[in-house]
Amino acid sequence: MATTVAGVTTINSTITTTTSSPHSPWDDATWILTSAFIIFTMQSGFGLLESGMATRRNEVNIMMKNAIDVVFGGMLYWAVGYGISFGVSPGSNAFSGWGSFFLDPDDEHMGTEFSKFTFQASFATTATTIVSGAMAERTKLHAYIVFCLTNTLVYSFPAHWVWAPNGWLKQLNVVDVAGVGPVHLVGGVTALIAAIMLKPRYGRFGGRIKLTSSSPVNSLLGLFILWWGWLGFNCGSTFGISGGKWKLAAKAAATTIMASCGGGITAFFISFVFYKRITKVRLITNGILGSLVSITGICAVTQCWAAIIIGSVGAIIEAAGEVLLLKFKIDDPVGATAVHFFCSVWGLLCCGLFANVDTVQNKAFSAHSGIIMGGDFYLLGVQCLAVVSIIAWSATVSFINLKILDLTIGLRVDIEDELLGADVYEHMCYPPGFDLEDAKKSIHKRVAKDRMFGFIKDKPKANEVTTDGSSCMCFFGKSRVLTNNIVHPQEQDQDSRQDGDHYQKKSSKLSDSRLRLVANDNICISDIETDNDKKSVNSDKSLGEANSADSEVRGRSRASSGKDSLQDTDRDKTCQIM
Repeated sequence: MATTVAGVTTINSTITTTTSSPHSPWDDATWILTSAFIIFTMQSGFGLLESGMATRRNEVNIMMKNAIDVVFGGMLYWAVGYGISFGVSPGSNAFSGWGSFFLDPDDEHMGTEFSKFTFQASFATTATTIVSGAMAERTKLHAYIVFCLTNTLVYSFPAHWVWAPNGWLKQLNVVDVAGVGPVHLVGGVTALIAAIMLKPRYGRFGGRIKLTSSSPVNSLLGLFILWWGWLGFNCGSTFGISGGKWKLAAKAAATTIMASCGGGITAFFISFVFYKRITKVRLITNGILGSLVSITGICAVTQCWAAIIIGSVGAIIEAAGEVLLLKFKIDDPVGATAVHFFCSVWGLLCCGLFANVDTVQNKAFSAHSGIIMGGDFYLLGVQCLAVVSIIAWSATVSFINLKILDLTIGLRVDIEDELLGADVYEHMCYPPGFDLEDAKKSIHKRVAKDRMFGFIKDKPKANEVTTDGSSCMCFFGKSRVLTNNIVHPQEQDQDSRQDGDHYQKKSSKLSDSRLRLVANDNICISDIETDNDKKSVNSDKSLGEANSADSEVRGRSRASSGKDSLQDTDRDKTCQIM
């Protein structure tokens, strides 16, 4: 109906609206699904961050591993992990859930169950993605695939302890709104174990090459995507917007932003003071990420001023953690240990200081106040217990998991493949103008020389030969035979080589035993003495030239009878060029 008053026409209409119940399940399910979609974009953020901080020869491989995290980790979480975390069938207990394996709920419950599964699956894959940064540039791809499957279970148990109604930490009223323990602490501890077991990348601490980040721009772009995803991470952890949950979600967004602001300002200050006014991209990026990790557990039950303090302390802890890793020569290419391990410990402990009682959802997220907020020491004690238990679980299970993989499949790639880059040897992705054969020859030469001069201290397999074109080294059983003499057989016959000046200089120390390393038409000769199974190597000073650095090499020993002859088991060994 329309009416005209003083020249103004107004239209009165009846608008029919459908008002949902304050506790409508589809409201919560929609919120959870939307948050899960946002969290899913964090995979691209992690990929850009890690590939930007790693060297250029591994960019494709790092992005591929982030896809592997989702497809393999997500599959196992659907089959087993979700049931361990949130199964409620008979047999579920304080340590582990039971039921809901190979999740397929009925029509009545599928909305809430599938939305919750999708959300938690994004958490589970994030816990594994954290580790991929610490393992970057030196891990076999097929070993990493198996690791993705097994590491999903490492996350599933702490998730039950913290979030399931009958979880033992939940029964103690632990405060962890968005997974600083099950996600970040589990991922950070596993990252540290993996980095220690894999050992540093070639050239990270010494050596003749310097490792540089491939793209700081990608790292910063990855930061912004992760920043966006973190809002879904923290706000979505209210598990809905019904009742007063939407208020807690809004609060989580505000505290998340303020914590990252505090951490970012602190990181800028640290860079300005300790790096002579240079703004270090890695320091700023990881400082902000450290502050985001720190606020994750308490985001919905604290205040903005406390969030700024929490984020600032998180940035300091992250920067100090990076220094500590360098001191102990632990190679973490992206700083995952400092960001997720050290800062998540602070993220759990700060709940015992700054948390408020959850009066909006009847103590659903926090039943006790922290010390600074007027509470007693109970909550801080529970948070300390959570830290110790999750660290102990993650370190033990991750070590066993990785050790089994190392003994069976092998975790680390060969040194030559590492220098060649995973983009080439795993994915056959060649940069423009790349010549594979020339690259292999160059790498063989570099590795041989660095082994000779002690830059590489690995333990090659028995019966391996390396040559850089002017020197040969044979790993003959447990002995290392090195000579700087490569001669052409056409230039000298065997007798003249044995009687020539090369041997006259050290004739008093020579035995009758000789090790000959034959490379096509080149011969690399080294003299060996044995005394009670101990071999000493006499290297000559003359230099020759070799025709090929990557040719197949054979080593044969001739032993004469007598005290200093080589053992029979040392004869007729075959050596292959590395």
